[in-house]
Amino acid sequence: MIPFIDLKAQYRALKPQIQARIDRVLEHGQYILGPEVAELETALQAYTGAAHCITVASGTEALLIGLMAIGLKPGDEVITTAFTFAATAEMIVLLGGKPVFVDIEPDTCNLDAGRIEAAITPRTRAIMPVSLFGQCADMEAINAVARRHKLAVIEDAAQSFGADYQGAKSCNTSTIGSASFFPSKPLGCYGDGGAIFTSDAELAQACREIRVHGQSKRYTHTRIGVGGRMDTLQCAIVLAKLERFEWELARRAEAGALYNQLLDEAGIERVQQKPGRNSVYAQYTVFVDQREACQQKLKDAGIPTAVHYPIPLNEQPAYRELAGGGPTPLAAAAAKRVLSLPMSADITPDLQRQVVQALRQATGRR
Repeated sequence: MIPFIDLKAQYRALKPQIQARIDRVLEHGQYILGPEVAELETALQAYTGAAHCITVASGTEALLIGLMAIGLKPGDEVITTAFTFAATAEMIVLLGGKPVFVDIEPDTCNLDAGRIEAAITPRTRAIMPVSLFGQCADMEAINAVARRHKLAVIEDAAQSFGADYQGAKSCNTSTIGSASFFPSKPLGCYGDGGAIFTSDAELAQACREIRVHGQSKRYTHTRIGVGGRMDTLQCAIVLAKLERFEWELARRAEAGALYNQLLDEAGIERVQQKPGRNSVYAQYTVFVDQREACQQKLKDAGIPTAVHYPIPLNEQPAYRELAGGGPTPLAAAAAKRVLSLPMSADITPDLQRQVVQALRQATGRR
């Protein structure tokens, strides 16, 4: 069977570097906030162009700490997208805030910037766009709305580290950027990990303190915090993977372009990439009707697929009564039709043609 994400091929290519990095940590024994943590933060800061990088325990923790750093209080509202993983809204709710869901661009599935202003109320504190499937939302338009209303913008960039938006790197397009290094992400570790990016020195200091239980120095707790550090071993693994990252991004771009060509020739609808925004193709996603039947036919052909995401958050039982915002019919429509195909830097053109041929047959486009 074709792998949905080929992490084994990536490991084989990087095995000596990864093992050397792990061995170094095991030798020095500084498993919490060891030297690799600062080394990775410096490297990621330079890569994104952000003034500050703070590594944290996960992408979810990055969102939580970012919201804590801007001072989100119970009753505050955060405008976000209904078409995302639960972590986006989960962190808002855990702090007593209210997610206000806004509909999406139907062709990218990202938050529609043109719908944000109508959702702003006196209680709105921030906007949290999600850079879905590896492509940034329209950050220029979102930031313009935020400036007019004096709101913070937190980019949930769990799927888009390495992407560009009008010359800027994802994670350095707003007040705060939050990245995930979950294993399946474009830049992943071998467990959980994440990072926060900002060019605001006060926010950066707040994030550093919050991630170590609110400590400004040992046993001096200046604010409420969490245990949110990224393990030294996971930082070491990401450092090893950074050596191959630019090559992987180039390969993802080539694979994405080939999928685009093959699917357009087949007349199969797909997520679009907008001018001025490139994608790192964290997922490669198409739109199909009768999705379950299509998935089964692909499975029978040895093609794994996934659905990101089958139910919008404002229709989820846990959030239905907690959220604000109106109906999101475009998100609801996308949730019924999205289907993600195998994608990684190591997928070959032959495998892609095999995937698309099987999809053509599954959708009746022979």
